[in-house]
Amino acid sequence: MITIGIDAGTSVVKSVAYAATGTELAAAQRPTRVVRPHPGWSEQDMDEVLQAVLDTVTELTARLAEPVSALAITAQGDGCWLVDAAGRPTGPALLWNDARASAIIQRWETDGLLHELFASNGSAGFAGLPHAQLSWLAEHQPERISRSAAVLTCGSWLFSRLTGRICWDSSDASNPFLDIRTGQYSTDVLDKLDLGWAHRLLPDVVEGQQRVAPLQQAVAEQLRIPAGTPVVLAAYDVVSTALGAGATRPGQACTILGTTICAEVFSTDPHLDRPPIGMTLRTPAPDSWLLANATLSGTEVIEWVCRLLGLPNPEDLTDLAENARAGSGGLLLLPYLSPAGERAPFHDPHARGSLHGLSLVHGPAEIARACLEGLAMVIHECLRANVVQPSEIRLTGGGAANRLWRQIIADVTGLPVVRTADAQAGAKGAVITARSVLERRSLSEVADELVTPADTVEPNPTDHDRYTEAFERFRAARHDAQQAGWYRPRS
Repeated sequence: MITIGIDAGTSVVKSVAYAATGTELAAAQRPTRVVRPHPGWSEQDMDEVLQAVLDTVTELTARLAEPVSALAITAQGDGCWLVDAAGRPTGPALLWNDARASAIIQRWETDGLLHELFASNGSAGFAGLPHAQLSWLAEHQPERISRSAAVLTCGSWLFSRLTGRICWDSSDASNPFLDIRTGQYSTDVLDKLDLGWAHRLLPDVVEGQQRVAPLQQAVAEQLRIPAGTPVVLAAYDVVSTALGAGATRPGQACTILGTTICAEVFSTDPHLDRPPIGMTLRTPAPDSWLLANATLSGTEVIEWVCRLLGLPNPEDLTDLAENARAGSGGLLLLPYLSPAGERAPFHDPHARGSLHGLSLVHGPAEIARACLEGLAMVIHECLRANVVQPSEIRLTGGGAANRLWRQIIADVTGLPVVRTADAQAGAKGAVITARSVLERRSLSEVADELVTPADTVEPNPTDHDRYTEAFERFRAARHDAQQAGWYRPRS
């Protein structure tokens, strides 16, 4: 039995074929274009993304010796992928990183609406979510709204073209339209944002067996897969990646080390009384939520420090950092380097990075290590902000291959850090969801069978004590920087 997991990211679409044992048999990928017609805008041609999926799956089926028994889809989340009554795009997709609706978010935040609605949807809100983007389109492109019959996300768009069915996965719908406890659309959220008119655009929300639909005949012929083959709409990539890393039980955490860092933990309670930061996502497991904090600065900070120190690549930074002791001789890096500031574990569009404690005794090695330590401090704080304290951390993303960084994360958090053998955790997570639904087994049971840990790093008690003290200095330095206005030039 072969299952193909499709992971449609923002810049690349990947399709991976897995054997019944969870072994990766083959993979194919295609880049996808992000178009930026105006400053702050971020769009994609919806048909181009679909074609990339069709091309990668077709490449796989041409290489596989056995038939495909199921397809599973995960994709980038959020954004606004509008279609008409025939299911065709009414224009380009607005992506999760599109900023055109920033002024709307700022207004809602100033009015206290986002804080108020967190008690219902568990979402802090940002400009890349469909509530803000629909509001912007209603104001600036009302004719497009009138031509549209449904708002989708990337995953549900692909699912609709493969199966003909218009719906949303519950994790995509969680942020921002659901009453996160019931899994139903919240009229309170829609009404308070003056989006009652948008209810007609919101598709049915699916969970469990509703995630499955048969592959359409026309698409089946192109893919060389029999019509009627089950297609499963899995959770969007943040959730599916956690599943693919083997984090499926309450208290298990996953941290995605990518362009942004997403620190998330599974919980049997949405904890809507926590500070209104991050997001709360329903998962394919019954009565289970993912409490997630996604930063604006991640591995790009490492790349920036590499340029600063004249290092060719991140591996050289790690080699250099090995020459410094834990704690970097008291040097701290606040890694808030995104021009957009930071959104987790605190929200401040003016947040900026800085080095603290620098003296003549510090050199490139201490700066390199302070970079890795500063990002680990952010992970630690994001996990603490999620309220539920994890028992271990599953690491995924490009940064997970960095051995020293894995050790530093373990030492800072005081938790075991597990890296899995899978290179494509998102696609594996989609397949885990598909197998769970089709075989009527729990996510944890399927994940235990299909996910293989590659190695586990245990925290060093001595270094953890050192980092516990450093973490308090880290938080104090950030507080001082905020109070000083993040060192912004005075007019």
